Amino acid sequence: MMPLPRREVAPGAVHVPGWLDLDRQLDLLAACRAWASGPVPVRHTVLPRGGVMSVQTVCVGWHWQPYRYTRTADDVNGARVAEFPAWMVTLGREALAAAYDRPDDGYTPDTALINFYDDQARMGMHQDKDERSAAPVVSLSIGDACLFRFGNTGTRGRPYTDIRLESGDLFVFGGPSRFAYHGVPKVYPGTAGPSLGMKGRLNVTMRVTGL
Repeated sequence: MMPLPRREVAPGAVHVPGWLDLDRQLDLLAACRAWASGPVPVRHTVLPRGGVMSVQTVCVGWHWQPYRYTRTADDVNGARVAEFPAWMVTLGREALAAAYDRPDDGYTPDTALINFYDDQARMGMHQDKDERSAAPVVSLSIGDACLFRFGNTGTRGRPYTDIRLESGDLFVFGGPSRFAYHGVPKVYPGTAGPSLGMKGRLNVTMRVTGL
C-alpha cells in the first residue's frame, strides 16, 4: 500500500506518513532498545508534584528531567547519558528536508527523548519549551499506532487536530507551530506490524537544546 502524501496540519507542522521504511524502523528500534538498557535505563519520570508519567522515557545526548536538561541523570542513577550519534543528526536533517521539501544542512539536533507507550500510557497536552532554541522538533513513530492531538500555541484546549500516527510516520513541528500544545490521548494496541517484533509504541523526538 502506498503511503499517504505529506500534509501540513498547521503552519510549520507537517505529517509525512510512512517516511521510515521497515529496515530503518528496525535499525532505530534496535538503537532504542540498546539505550533503554543504559548507561541510564528507561524509567517512568516523576514530576515535581509527585505524579508519575505513564510513558517510560530514556534520553540521548542530554538528559531531560522536569523541566530542564542535564548531562547526567541525577534523578535516576547519576550516570552520563549516551552520546547523541552523528547518524541521528543526518536522520534529523533528512526528516526536515522531507517535511519542508527543502534541504536543511544547518539543523543539528543534540538530544532525543525516546518515549515508550504500552496500551495504557497517555501523554497530556503540553508544550516542548525546555529548550533554548526554536529549531523544529522531529518526531518519529515505531510500533503501535496512536491518536496524536496537535493543538495551538495558546491553550491546551481547542482548536486542535487529531491525527492517527502509524509506525514509520514522521511529524515535524517548527516555525509558528514550534510551541504548540500536543499530546497522545490513545494508543491502539496490536496495530504494530508483526515484522517489528514488538508491542507498544516508541516515539523518538529529536530537538536542539541550545545549550
